[in-house]
Amino acid sequence: MRPVLSCALAILAAPLSAQSLLYRSPNLGGTWTPDGGVVQFNFVHRFYVAPAASGHKVTNFPTFTVAAGLGQRIAVGVHYGSNSLVSLSPYHPNEAEVYARYRVVGATAGVPGLAVAVTPAYNSAAQSADGELSVDYTRGSFTLSGAVRGMSHPLRNPDPRAALAAGAVWRLTDYVALSADVGSLLGPTTRAAWSAALDFVIPSSPHTFSLQASNATTSTIEGNSKGFTKILYGFEFTIPLHLSRFRPWFHRPERVVRINQPLMNAAAAAEVVIEVLRFGSDTVTVSAGQIVKWVNRDNFEHTVTFNAPDAAHLSGALSPKGELAIRFDQPGTYPYHCLPHPTMKGVVVVK
Repeated sequence: MRPVLSCALAILAAPLSAQSLLYRSPNLGGTWTPDGGVVQFNFVHRFYVAPAASGHKVTNFPTFTVAAGLGQRIAVGVHYGSNSLVSLSPYHPNEAEVYARYRVVGATAGVPGLAVAVTPAYNSAAQSADGELSVDYTRGSFTLSGAVRGMSHPLRNPDPRAALAAGAVWRLTDYVALSADVGSLLGPTTRAAWSAALDFVIPSSPHTFSLQASNATTSTIEGNSKGFTKILYGFEFTIPLHLSRFRPWFHRPERVVRINQPLMNAAAAAEVVIEVLRFGSDTVTVSAGQIVKWVNRDNFEHTVTFNAPDAAHLSGALSPKGELAIRFDQPGTYPYHCLPHPTMKGVVVVK
């Protein structure tokens, strides 16, 4: 395989490319979209504690996000907050923002370089057509983000208004990051919305978790553009639901999957055992023309998904207790991961 392709494979092998909280700050959606075939569920819960007659009162500000990835560049979804302060006159505590995001420039999260996305949206509480132009720049362990926002009826006011926002993420390790951002409607009387967070990848899972402090009440374009009078504390938890996980509901499990060439009963030069949510061998080395076999000893489905588009035809799924055999005809380095469990990763080296 040519050196340029090998380099691209190494870049795309970044272990956390699918981890949303490792590449965006709490109050910025940035250019991140779920992978194709993934339904993303995020839960943000923020609160403050105030004195009350019988002790203390906790006031909660939850936001639920459900979004679907269409291909690698498009997402559609909804943010729903059940205690919103976007519309106070008249008061509408339930806020829903329906949105779509199209990443015009750039590859998936984690690939170094510039990414640009546009996000049109409609806010039900403000009865406002909103939008955002987002820019991310990733280099090494840092991602810098910026956004320009527009709203036809901001906070249910009749006059249109713009907002600006900026943020940053610093990945301390493959599993821990720090992030922060600030955003504000343009105008001298507006309190800026800000956030700061400690972000984690939960090992051996596709989930991320974040401990946050912020003065933004709901995770919408308008909710993230005006600060509240109090500091809120809370967390965010992300749950990507890969639709491929539900394949066993509709298909009879296959004990052996053979792809690339008819392999019949040919002997494998290397075997990778999948057990307890990990590939037993991180790296296997074979010669061109030889076969690598994966054996799934877990009770749920895994995939062997190669990262580079030109190697995607090699990828395959393993049903519970199933096997997958692949012949590698071209020399090169082939990083791969499990689609439902992206922290599972390995490399096949073909000489």
